[in-house]
Amino acid sequence: MAISLLKGGRVNLEKEAPGMTKMHVGLGWDVRATDGAAFDLDASLLMVNNEGKGIGEGGFVFYNSTKSACGSIQHMGDNLTGAGEGDDEVIKVTLPSIPAEVEKLVVVVTIHNAEERKQNFGLVENAFIRILNDDNQQEVVRYDLTEDYSTETSLIFGEIYKKDSEWRFVAKGDGFAGGLSAFLQTYGLA
Repeated sequence: MAISLLKGGRVNLEKEAPGMTKMHVGLGWDVRATDGAAFDLDASLLMVNNEGKGIGEGGFVFYNSTKSACGSIQHMGDNLTGAGEGDDEVIKVTLPSIPAEVEKLVVVVTIHNAEERKQNFGLVENAFIRILNDDNQQEVVRYDLTEDYSTETSLIFGEIYKKDSEWRFVAKGDGFAGGLSAFLQTYGLA
């Protein structure tokens, strides 16, 4: 049975899914009625070292660079509309292949061209992140974002991090303005 977290909640993935080596990180959302302008959300994942900095471009995976340099992370494709049920975008993670220097995987969702389209996460509903054991498709943990994010154009949905040599997950829901470039600057990559 999957664990449902609230913002700030944490779970030890090793204890909840013993032996899990391949992870399916599913992200989903629905767009509220808009003025008809295209509304495109994009999931990305950044590998971060113990100094809180991105490990470089090879450790950043998004719709235009779908595989990490080490091959441990793969973005499964860009959903331009968010239409349909289930996961809108998926990122696959092979835990044993993650470089030793990586302490954290930050999963962020940004709104493409948010400033020029005057869009924000206040126009998004039913947003979630979930982690499944990719070997058996069993959902391990889920976080449904329920706060009002009417000024944010980027949201860190969650982080997968190492503590005591075990992988864990924390539900973040941390929003900020400035899109993808502001996110990357926070981690020393822009």
